[in-house]
This record gives sequence, C-alpha cells and structure tokens, in this order.
Amino acid sequence: MKTLDRLLLGSGLLIPLWLLAGVWLTAQAYPGYDHLQQAMSQLGAVGSPTHDWSPRVNNFPLAALFILFAWGLARRWQGSKLALLSAGLVLLHGLGSLGAGWFPCDQGCAPAQPSTSQQLHNLSGLLMFLSLTLASALWAWLGNRIAGSRPLALFSLACVILAIVTVALMGQAAQSGQLFGLYQRLNYGVAVLWVAGLAWASLRRPAVSPLRMAAI
Repeated sequence: MKTLDRLLLGSGLLIPLWLLAGVWLTAQAYPGYDHLQQAMSQLGAVGSPTHDWSPRVNNFPLAALFILFAWGLARRWQGSKLALLSAGLVLLHGLGSLGAGWFPCDQGCAPAQPSTSQQLHNLSGLLMFLSLTLASALWAWLGNRIAGSRPLALFSLACVILAIVTVALMGQAAQSGQLFGLYQRLNYGVAVLWVAGLAWASLRRPAVSPLRMAAI
C-alpha cells in the first residue's frame, strides 16, 4: 500500500481522538458547560463564549479529516461500486460537518422560531447522521465480502443498530430536557468509532480478488 493511501486512511483513526480532544478543550472555555445535558453544537452557538473558535477547533478540522478519509477509502476499495458509494457518503458527512460549523445554531440551539442559520445547521446535522449510518450499513454487507472480515461486518451492523437506538434516545431527551448531551455523545461516538474501525480494517486487511470486488 502506498504511503499516501496509509496517510489518507490513517486520518480515520485520528477522527475520534480529535473529536474527544476538541470538544473537551472547547468546553473548558465555556463556564458551566454540562456535557451530559448540553449539545455539542451549543459550543459554537450564537452568543456562546466559544462561538468564534469552536468550529475552527471542531467542525472544520473534522470536516477535513472526513474528506481525506473518504479519499483514502475511494482509493483503497476502488474496485467496488458500493465501497465507492460508502466513500461518497463519508465525503457528504465531512461536508455536513463543514455546514454545521459554518451555520451556527441559535442561542440554546432550540428556539421556538429558528433562524435560517439554525435550519441549515439542523439540515447539516441530519446529513451527518444519515450519511454515516448508511455508510456503516453498507459495510455491514461489504465487510466480509470485499475486506474478508466478518468482525468488520458485525461491528458495522452493531454500529447501525446503536446509531438508531441512540438517535431515538436523543429525541426523547430533547422532549424531556434531560441527558440530551449524553445521548448525542453516545450517538456520535458510535459513528466515529465505526470510522476508526473501518480505517483500521482498510489498513490491515487484504482485499478480495479484483474480479470478485468488481461484482460488488
């Protein structure tokens, strides 16, 4: 495998670490911020103490890492159309992260009458959720077929299930006003850990024969 491919795929391993460090660091400058109750988006919300630099620490660098990883996936599994589709979905996730940072949510992130920026922020967040959930669903099928890894396939399937369960819990928490931050972190944590798992498998596992991959 070429050095460029290793660097591109390695960006996927960096994503969970960057997210953890970036959110923790940004929250230190937000007095009274509660990770269990508050959404990560509130770090960059209009009027927050960290409004100006939260997207520069979190959304924008993460967007770049996702885009680089998508490029790496496309190069690594170029023989499979479905794998290329998954790379495109990861790319969309990166663009969603860019949009979520570029368009901050309103103060509190849950206004009765959301601004245009809030609506675009929400749309970006929806794109982020759907793109990685669909990508992991693809790899629940592809994992064993083109990477020869049943553990990757099962891990991807488990992540799809956990993503759906935690997003449902997020919806309930939004209604009750309790523990939204916790469930959001669990939801996105599952997503970025799946990315790291796929990056690791892509770096470590040999591909199946080109003829078989071309049929998938």
